[in-house]
Amino acid sequence: MRIILVNPSDVAFGVGVITPRWLYVLAAATPRQYGDPVIVDETLEAINPEQIQAGDVVGIGIHTANALRGFEVGRLARERGATVVFGGIHSTLYPDEAKEYGGAHSVVQGDGDEAWGVLLADHVNGNLKPLYDGGRVKSGQFLPARWDLLPPKSYMWASVQTVRGCPKHCSFCSVWRTDGQAPRQRTGDAVIDEIVQLRRMGYRFIALADDNFYPVTLNDLALAEKQNNPERLAELQKMRSDRFEFMELLSGLPEDTIMFTQITMEAAEDIEFLKAMRKARIRGALVGVEAVTPEGLKSVFKDFNLSGDKLVERLKLFKENGVHVLGSFIFGLSSDRAETFGATAELAKKAELTFAQFVMMTPFPGTVDFDKWEKSSQGKNEKVEGIPITRYWLIPGHRRPKLYMPHPSMSSEEIRVRTQGVWDNYYTLGEVWKRAKCVKSLKGRLAFVFISKLYRQMYANTGIATDSARRKSANRWARWTALICLKLFRGKMMPELAVPRLATQQVLTNIVQ
Repeated sequence: MRIILVNPSDVAFGVGVITPRWLYVLAAATPRQYGDPVIVDETLEAINPEQIQAGDVVGIGIHTANALRGFEVGRLARERGATVVFGGIHSTLYPDEAKEYGGAHSVVQGDGDEAWGVLLADHVNGNLKPLYDGGRVKSGQFLPARWDLLPPKSYMWASVQTVRGCPKHCSFCSVWRTDGQAPRQRTGDAVIDEIVQLRRMGYRFIALADDNFYPVTLNDLALAEKQNNPERLAELQKMRSDRFEFMELLSGLPEDTIMFTQITMEAAEDIEFLKAMRKARIRGALVGVEAVTPEGLKSVFKDFNLSGDKLVERLKLFKENGVHVLGSFIFGLSSDRAETFGATAELAKKAELTFAQFVMMTPFPGTVDFDKWEKSSQGKNEKVEGIPITRYWLIPGHRRPKLYMPHPSMSSEEIRVRTQGVWDNYYTLGEVWKRAKCVKSLKGRLAFVFISKLYRQMYANTGIATDSARRKSANRWARWTALICLKLFRGKMMPELAVPRLATQQVLTNIVQ
């Protein structure tokens, strides 16, 4: 019996940007008596049907965007006599779909760190269940990934995870519903061990793939004090202390190590935290700005963000403290008007964002926005190729609408065109070169330019561009650019690199503080 783990994708670039961590965590969860699993990442190369043999167990992890391709792979695997198992966030939300469309024999809901091994044992004993509930594993039970199975020279960035869950409740995000609002934070030593392993392999760019790297805000601490809740305050202070200890560990890595993460805007209020990030070489962060008006922020339950000039000032604080921002904006909110697009682009430039992404409003399953949209669509019977529009992920990509939620004053085509225009304007060579000044060396600037253009080209495949010729051109450019970026981002192998550790006294001091 062989174990085959598949990350489905409709598009293969030959080079991956960031390692798909879940594949290698599930590989670690595979008991050694079954041998090393075969790992197939279709962002590198599509699966060869001949790889699958009767008696194999094929595990497929899907999110909404790649669900349709995942179902295709599942049916293929079942036809070849394999036992098919689905997991991932989409399977957690819609386990029956994996069986109906993907040929699944079994589905794992929730985390697979522990459930995967139980499932394999049941399968060997002839007791495979149709559904397994992996729940939310505790932070101390997170498994380190099997990075020894990584194919050489295939990814630009490596990834590790330090915390799961997010205490926020943004209307467009499903994380707080699926992963919970109580952050589950790993110990610094466990994470640093993985990072050092990857650094030894030549990965000097590391993504801290967290739902929210800043799980405890200054406002959280103030609220616990105001409520006179000493237990909650102590819990929050411990989590905050652990964050600082972890960042202190990161500061012991080689100087050319660069890390990137995802945090909320509130981190800009915490200058001490930003300084610790800078010392830890966390040079960049994705920050969900989403909207630039108070009305827009209120519509997505993100009124803890600022707008206008105050937003610009807040965003600049990140850069002033050495943290470059990838700002994320959403177009298609009910409060958006024609002038919103240009204003958003200008604000991004004025705030000196190093990178920016401009996405069209999409109601993802598991979110408040999706629930509202699905409810409002009842009785309208909108279908494409016989599939309800509220199950758009089952519709072939080229037939899907570009905007699902009707806008009160603009057509979906107008929003698409204006969104495309913002991307094109923000990522002209001239604008990219201006922003490249944030990097000192010529090699660094070239890497900045290439990764900016790659980022732009890859987004031409996410539904913004409708022209097939443009999509094909974007694919060619992405493949070519990705190969160049791979060479620019790789570091030298450091097999003798030691693991940084904190002195006992220093740890005790940090906890007391």
